[in-house]
Amino acid sequence: MASYSSHSSILSPPHHPTKFLPFKVTCTTTTTSNEQTTLPQTTKKSALKFSAKYVPFNSISTNTPTDESYCLDEIIYRSNSGGLLDVQHDLEALKQYDGKYWKSLFDSRVGKTTWPYGSGVWSKKELVLPEIDDDDIVSAFEGNSNLFWAERFGKKYLGMSDLWVKHCGISHTGSFKDLGMTVLVSQVNRLRKLKRPLVGVGCASTGDTSAALSAYCAAADIPSIVFLPANKISMAQLVQPIANGAFVISIDTDFDGCMKLIREVTSELPIYLANSLNSLRLEGQKTAAIEILQQFDWEVPDWVIIPGGNLGNIYAFYKGFKMCQEMGLVDRIPRLVCAQAANANPLYMYYKSGWTNFQPVKANTTYASAIQIGDPVSIDRAVYALKNSNGIVEEATEEELMDATALADSTGMFICPHTGVALTALMKLRNSGVIAPTDRTVVVSTAHGLKFTQSKIEYHSKEITDMASRFANPPVEVKADFGLVMDVLNNYLKSKS
Repeated sequence: MASYSSHSSILSPPHHPTKFLPFKVTCTTTTTSNEQTTLPQTTKKSALKFSAKYVPFNSISTNTPTDESYCLDEIIYRSNSGGLLDVQHDLEALKQYDGKYWKSLFDSRVGKTTWPYGSGVWSKKELVLPEIDDDDIVSAFEGNSNLFWAERFGKKYLGMSDLWVKHCGISHTGSFKDLGMTVLVSQVNRLRKLKRPLVGVGCASTGDTSAALSAYCAAADIPSIVFLPANKISMAQLVQPIANGAFVISIDTDFDGCMKLIREVTSELPIYLANSLNSLRLEGQKTAAIEILQQFDWEVPDWVIIPGGNLGNIYAFYKGFKMCQEMGLVDRIPRLVCAQAANANPLYMYYKSGWTNFQPVKANTTYASAIQIGDPVSIDRAVYALKNSNGIVEEATEEELMDATALADSTGMFICPHTGVALTALMKLRNSGVIAPTDRTVVVSTAHGLKFTQSKIEYHSKEITDMASRFANPPVEVKADFGLVMDVLNNYLKSKS
């Protein structure tokens, strides 16, 4: 992988920096075959022109027609008005195939090694980046993550028999960010082959984004640049981009400060912005929603609960569910819940105000560090998703999220603190009767618990100030004496009888 230093003469800003303007191109729609292999019980149909483009997000959220659109090969992150962009697919072309056809197609690709369809993301290529060449795709066969029946946790603590945890953290770099990064880096790989003026890819990160970016860029031999808030992410998260050869800049600010800086830098230098301001990542993340439907044999769950920080993921899940409904794969979408840490809860406060008064907040330290964001980029996307799914926003205090994490772990899981936030939201909604005992509910686990072992050590060691750590399970220290060991074991066994 090329290092940052090898491009230092390019990346160092001149004394009078020239603004790096979005690269404009003229696009033509390519014809994409409906499938490259013979499909089971499916008649071969003529090739269709599947396509996608950028459009202003506000044209979608307000259902207002617009002439403003951009080819996906353009390097652009915002609309003319400065608003967010969204990837819009040609649904009319996609709908020329019925829902039965798409379900058969997607199901036929599961567990295969045929490139690139063995990936949980690229198995839905027609709904992601339909026009990209297979040779340009950068994939670690991400996705296809475990949908875990949380039987013991559900029955013991919630009186629920149909509770599931979607373990998106069981992935190449240990978080759901892989789903979006394979799409973004694949598109950058394509752009570089097309000789677009890009020397690398950059992001601001609370940990997981940088891990995914650095891994996929390393696989494609593309330089990656990472802005991290100093002393605010776990060591396990920090070591990932370092190991993958990223140029890591640790900055004395929070995520929002890093985000501001990376946006300024990418406007001055030919570095592609990889944060979720860039809507390409959401195209990959939405496939987790489609995957949930697929794992339930195309039955729709009643609730899906998602941790929220920068808030792109709640919209991505909505978009995945909604596309499946519009294409006839399912007849409804689930209700969505966005769960925030109380120490970084601008969406929750906005929701409690009746959507009347959004105010960014100064995010305080939380064990759910990946969602420690006070001024989320995708606030408008999240509100749109929640309003159109009859959604709810809940919050979790530090003690609540750590207790929920410990309870989940005690039933056989090993979850991250962000999943603890989502489980807290579930427990509150279940206790208030909003979620019924028979409701099929999916909690989205966004990262692997092994990334956050320090938080578990502190909890079980009861080292956290002003936290009771009610479910701590510290080791019992005993001298090497048979009688003492037997006493301790007998006491333990009596407590379990």
